[in-house]
Amino acid sequence: MDALHVMAGVLRDAAGRVLLAQRPPGKHLAGMWEFPGGKLEPGESPADGLARELHEELDIRVQAASATPLVRVPWSYGERALLLDAWRIDRWQGTPRSVEGQALQWRQPCDIEAGTLAPADRAILRALLAAGR
Repeated sequence: MDALHVMAGVLRDAAGRVLLAQRPPGKHLAGMWEFPGGKLEPGESPADGLARELHEELDIRVQAASATPLVRVPWSYGERALLLDAWRIDRWQGTPRSVEGQALQWRQPCDIEAGTLAPADRAILRALLAAGR
């Protein structure tokens, strides 16, 4: 079985905070926080898929040139294998807002409690903290 390729955007504002989204009720890992993003469509490049997902979820426009790979996390939730592909984004157009009704919060990476994140997203936080040193 091929792993599902999932993109995650690590949006960083001018103050160094990152944007987290809360998984909605009724979804796998409901209530946990994650870096926003979603599944790649067949034939879509990672940068294009991430830009599409962030537009659909947060109503922002990301230029592919402003997104840089941060970490790729192979993960398995039981029978579901995925590749979580996280990219750092420092510039975008628009103000992130919750299009799908999920809660959003801006947090300093060092203030994020890893246990509140979806398990695969904890590796993104570790990579972000390591890159900040």
